[in-house]
Amino acid sequence: MFESKSGILLIGGLGFFLFAFLSNALVPILLYRDMPEQSVEELVENQNLIYQFEDLSLRYPEEFQEHYGEPTKESLAEALQLGHDIYVGEGCWHCHSQFVRPVSNESARWGEVSSSKEYQNILNRPVMWGTRRVGPDLSREGGRRGNDWHAVHFFDPASLSPSSPMPKYPWFFDDNNPSKPNKRGIAIITYVQWLGSWLEQYPLYEDFVPLEEQMQNPLE
Repeated sequence: MFESKSGILLIGGLGFFLFAFLSNALVPILLYRDMPEQSVEELVENQNLIYQFEDLSLRYPEEFQEHYGEPTKESLAEALQLGHDIYVGEGCWHCHSQFVRPVSNESARWGEVSSSKEYQNILNRPVMWGTRRVGPDLSREGGRRGNDWHAVHFFDPASLSPSSPMPKYPWFFDDNNPSKPNKRGIAIITYVQWLGSWLEQYPLYEDFVPLEEQMQNPLE
């Protein structure tokens, strides 16, 4: 059998399977065995994300106060976890990947190529690398657009992107109004703003404007 063509192909197939298993399963385990998986509470120790959450509390004060109270790290952790669960539950990952691949100049379109250490946290369970890009990759989306933009986009995507096939999510808002995000709406925006917020080149990082100054000069 092993001298026949089918036998050689069988051995080769088993060999490639074993190699794939070792390289894709055991190697990452060995590389990150000393790097514990980060919890949500650890992930909110992030100034970029804190900034966005505080910004939400100022833009939607009544709604924020009703659903989250004050913008503390505890309420941020609650919103971030809920936002993740909504993102998974609504099937957003069916159309959006979260993995910038080192091929085809993807970094020119989406930002820095993804590294495996970025996925060593509870919010990447399940891993949502995805294969379809009906919509853009979102792994570097955080900070690229303001919270108001995301609120309007979730409420009516076509109003900002006329050719977008993304459905509307009116249940993220009270009174069918994009200026009144409810608990789920605030949470999903928080999650989107988290994506990529751990990178040094997070878009708002170098152009940080104190919230007090931002609210005093809203048109600048």
